Amino acid sequence: MLEIGVKAPDFTLNNQDGMEKSLSDYKGKKVILYFYPKDNTPGCTKQACAYGDHYQHFLDKGYEVIGISKDTVASHKKFQEKYDLPFTLLADPTLETIQAYDVWKEKNMYGKKVMGVVRTTYMIDENGYISYVDSKVKAAEDANKMIGIIE
Repeated sequence: MLEIGVKAPDFTLNNQDGMEKSLSDYKGKKVILYFYPKDNTPGCTKQACAYGDHYQHFLDKGYEVIGISKDTVASHKKFQEKYDLPFTLLADPTLETIQAYDVWKEKNMYGKKVMGVVRTTYMIDENGYISYVDSKVKAAEDANKMIGIIE
């Protein structure tokens, strides 16, 4: 995982509408950047819906929320529409950003070793530096935990 105080790697990825978004687009704003394994799975859905439910609160506190997975733009669009998610989802099917943030790891799935995205949340300050990192994210609790940290 990247450490607190490190400059967050910039990236340019397509959002759920197919438009390019870069971390540098958010310069001067604080960002909650969360990496998740897959659209429309139980844990990822709980995590995304909780961020959606509290999105206005994050905005009121000066934070933008961005979710990144290796899913496609089309998958993100369906996920966003199905659950009315108000924040940005970014597609990283090439894993370039996922690897830059060191969240592509070996995982144990039902006794088999597989590579996948380790659910991780970064907070990035208005100057582009990592101010918080959580690599032991519990999907259903992530948004509430971030609210507790920014309060």
